[in-house]
Amino acid sequence: MGTESLAPYNVEAIPPDDARAIEIYEIQLGRVQSGQMPEEIFLEFRLRHGVYGQRDNGSQMIRVKIPFGGLDAVQLEMLGDIAEEFSDNIIHITTRQDVQYHYVDINNTPELMRRLASVGITTKEACGNVVRNVTACPISGVCNDEAFDVTPYSKALSAFLLGHPDAQDFGRKFKIAFSGCEEHACGLANMHDIGAVAAIKEVDGKPKRGFKLYVGGGLGAVPHQAKVFDEFVPEEELLPISQAISRVFTRLGERKNRNKARIKFVVAKLGIEEFRRLVLEEREQLRDDPAWTAYLSDLDADEETPLKPPTQLNGATKPEGFDPWYATNVRPQSQPGYAVVNITLPLGDITADQARALAGMSRKYVKDTIRTTVEQNIVLRWVTMTDLPALYRELKAIGLGEPGAETIADITACPGTDSCKLGISSSRGLAAHLRNHFITTGVKDEVKDLRIKISGCPNSCVQHHIANIGFFGSSRRIGGHIAPYYQVILGGHAIENAGSYGLATGKIHGKHIPQFIEDLTDKYLDERHDGESFTDYVKRLGKAEIKTILSQYDPIPSYEEDPSYYVDTGDTKEFQLKTGVGECAGQLVEVVSFKLEEADRLIYEAGLRFESDAYVESAKRAYEAMIKAADALLTTEGLQYIDDETTITEFRNRFFEPGIVFAGFGAHLFKAAKEDVSTFDQELTHRRVEEATLFTEEAHNVYNRMRIRQEEEQRGRKKKREARPARIPKAPPKTEKVEEIVDSLDLKGVACPFNYVQTKIRLEQMEIGQLLEITIDDGEPIENVPKSLTNDGHKIMDTKKIGQHYRLTIRKGE
Repeated sequence: MGTESLAPYNVEAIPPDDARAIEIYEIQLGRVQSGQMPEEIFLEFRLRHGVYGQRDNGSQMIRVKIPFGGLDAVQLEMLGDIAEEFSDNIIHITTRQDVQYHYVDINNTPELMRRLASVGITTKEACGNVVRNVTACPISGVCNDEAFDVTPYSKALSAFLLGHPDAQDFGRKFKIAFSGCEEHACGLANMHDIGAVAAIKEVDGKPKRGFKLYVGGGLGAVPHQAKVFDEFVPEEELLPISQAISRVFTRLGERKNRNKARIKFVVAKLGIEEFRRLVLEEREQLRDDPAWTAYLSDLDADEETPLKPPTQLNGATKPEGFDPWYATNVRPQSQPGYAVVNITLPLGDITADQARALAGMSRKYVKDTIRTTVEQNIVLRWVTMTDLPALYRELKAIGLGEPGAETIADITACPGTDSCKLGISSSRGLAAHLRNHFITTGVKDEVKDLRIKISGCPNSCVQHHIANIGFFGSSRRIGGHIAPYYQVILGGHAIENAGSYGLATGKIHGKHIPQFIEDLTDKYLDERHDGESFTDYVKRLGKAEIKTILSQYDPIPSYEEDPSYYVDTGDTKEFQLKTGVGECAGQLVEVVSFKLEEADRLIYEAGLRFESDAYVESAKRAYEAMIKAADALLTTEGLQYIDDETTITEFRNRFFEPGIVFAGFGAHLFKAAKEDVSTFDQELTHRRVEEATLFTEEAHNVYNRMRIRQEEEQRGRKKKREARPARIPKAPPKTEKVEEIVDSLDLKGVACPFNYVQTKIRLEQMEIGQLLEITIDDGEPIENVPKSLTNDGHKIMDTKKIGQHYRLTIRKGE
């Protein structure tokens, strides 16, 4: 049952279209709960309404769209009320300027959506294969360096594409960002599907607004730098060109393999020239739409106006702690006498009470001009200078007066294993630990502006590729236990709209990360050239030297010597991989470990050659690493290396097609085998090394899961032997003709929908009428898998409950 709303709201303020959409959502929720709608169909439907399943499988994460990060006081108060009533009292700001709630009962989601809609906020298309939240520089309109304010353009494009028929049939999600200038990090245009950077061009002797338009960027597991679609797209063409890009993506985007379904792969496959030609051809065929330009006649409609006249800070009494806060959290606006205040939110979290109090401050000081940021903070714009001390006192009183916004201590992190199903490590736990470390020990002024980003898995939700120092969750097996490690990403930066992506340089245990950062930054300060940035220094230092630094921290105690090394940062339980269970590794443990180590070495060599501009050799080493990692896994099947072609074929048959290896990473090997590296440039080689790193990481993870499964089975056999009674001779049973089960799958511990996918793949390899036996878990698997297989035309012949699992016999249908 849902929770009744405690605070009143104006139902009549909900726009009719929004009210109807929520009503439809509520109907569909009821249908799926009563078994009238397949769960797999409802999945995409609820995602498009911002409802996302969490790691605990019992609650939901709700994502709320905040276009360009813009909020007013009423909306912020409502967000606080909802956090208190339906969530865990926390509003989480994301790296896309969204808001997220965690641990929400799905039965409360319709009421939650109505509350949001009553103040003009929606969850529609916050998740799913649609246009996600359109982000924009949070200081647009008050920035000293911008060409012009991009706020009305980001707002218009967001509204135009929300629910647009040409943006409903993508193979994967689509992300758009706006920036008012090229040199800063605020918009991050280079890492988006569409990135729009404000530009002014003289046309017929008059300045004309437009955008330098980028397309095909993206991070994820394998990052791509966006390509320049056009140096100048006139403002009136922004919406129709975006629509045309959407149509081309819909038509040519990958459908079967969602790991290759982003637009960056379309651009990479076609090349920017051919992609541009297709988009412009599509643009010519579009019917004229008044919405393309309607907003241009009223660009000033949402222009912000200050609440108070401009003033200067001279002579104002400053409370204790004001100066360090002012130094990091306040920047002058382009309008003299006003400032932007950046409110630090550790881990991107703000409580319901803090949100309501901040809404009151915004009314008092700035006339509702609130924005969320991609750095997971909140800014107030148009603060008159003499109000800064009083505002600081009030912020400090509610726990929001901490300094250090957008410094090395202001670490961005994804939810990680706290709530995300894909999380490998506790990114939030490590971020909190690092922040406390920097606050306690202090940070040298020369490195305080470096940025750290931590992801719980390789997917870069927190954009670790563009951090000065980035990390993503990994693991390492030592003896009979698994320790939490992190891949270190160095060489990226967010300036120039995310102009440089970093590369993996090696693994390090989470406990050693604070000291590693201190050693590396101290080395930078001792050895830097005049004016040399940290990113340039890392590039000059080279991967070999960084590897040497990392090697100092490589040995960790055994589990028996210090079990704390086998507990993730911020956690209390022994570290475990909970992203799926693979198959038993048999007895070939030592050989597998050796070959995986060889793959790691080849990755390292590929990085060295990349740094020395030997791109062809670097690409070759990266490919060899993938072959070696695949060969390591094949060793668990008793196969010896013959040649590369045989390795690829056997890997496809035994690990890729059965779904044991994550499809997105496994496909990197097949693509690399077909590529001619003789023409590889810096970008293609960078991508090859990144893909090989991810492929090898996945091989490590698969092997670790095999070991877990092997140990579980050994413990189970031991228990059976201990419990087995003495045998009593029996008469031989009568022979009966029994229909043969031709294949079986042990899917215990494999979550939905991966258990269904692996079963479907195995059935496709069998003859019609043959029998397959699978073992799946109780709960969602037994509820969903039989239903999905029946919908596919197969027949469930028998279902038996065995402990906490079910054994199903399935006859393949036509």
